Amino acid sequence: MRDAARKFLATLDPAQKSKATLPFNSEERFHWFYTPVSRKGVPLKELNASQQQAALALLHAGLSEKGYTKAETIRKLEDVLRELEQGRGPTRDPDLYFFTFFGEPAADGAWGWRYEGHHCSQNWTIVNGKSIGSSPQFFGANPAEVLEGPMKGTRLLSAEEDLGRSLVKSLTAAQRADAVVSVTAPSDIVTTNQRQAAIQEDRGVAYKKLSKDQQGTLLALIEEYLSAQPRAEARQRLDKIRQAGFDQIKFAWMGGLEKGEGHYYRVQGSTFLIEYDNTQNNANHIHCVWRDFNGDWGEDLLAEHYRNSPHHQHAGVH
Repeated sequence: MRDAARKFLATLDPAQKSKATLPFNSEERFHWFYTPVSRKGVPLKELNASQQQAALALLHAGLSEKGYTKAETIRKLEDVLRELEQGRGPTRDPDLYFFTFFGEPAADGAWGWRYEGHHCSQNWTIVNGKSIGSSPQFFGANPAEVLEGPMKGTRLLSAEEDLGRSLVKSLTAAQRADAVVSVTAPSDIVTTNQRQAAIQEDRGVAYKKLSKDQQGTLLALIEEYLSAQPRAEARQRLDKIRQAGFDQIKFAWMGGLEKGEGHYYRVQGSTFLIEYDNTQNNANHIHCVWRDFNGDWGEDLLAEHYRNSPHHQHAGVH
């Protein structure tokens, strides 16, 4: 990833590089959005063909093949939205996706980068060239199912939707009493773009109260979110979950159970949170996110780095 980042940055002229790079300690690193807003960084729109190729090679290095395909399909959906909206609403442009760097890609120390635009926010923090924090991880899809045009039939986040619904519909009445916490779904993920993900209530059906088949469905759902990351990062996340223990992981559902009805779910463990919401545009507009309670933006990795770094110990930096 470091090599791909360096190669991309080397293609930029001084003005572009100035737009693309900020100090690692910039507060901008924590300002993430998944709606159409003004963004820091350099967008694909301002890059020539060879620069775009280097930029997308970096994105490919940061995600798994599946994750990269999701990110690129999200860009293609901007063209679908432009056709559907016919100039109403915000600008829809598949090249308004921004690359922003925090610090210089180096083998030692810490640096980070972000890829972000409408319905996609991917955030990486790299510590000492080997430890990688890769959250918040946000994907969205509008339309969730393309109903007309050249992309008709495309369901970008189909597994996230179908596995969640399959699990809730498999629950017994007693399990459902724990899992379904509201008949009305919220209009968005509850944590939105907060810097610190926090869910005040601890509700839902616990993993240990599920049957083996249901546990398998829940694990498949978790793994679908993990699978956007390269294998090493996905395994790192799963190991962290295993160490904390599966039994207390809870699955909560809000809203209707049938396709086309507004619905929401979350999967919450002691270390991580998955949120999924599909309520807008007649329940054909998905937002879904992976948050790490103490590891978003690599905060757990950075804390360990600072504890073990003689420079930071002597400087008193925390």
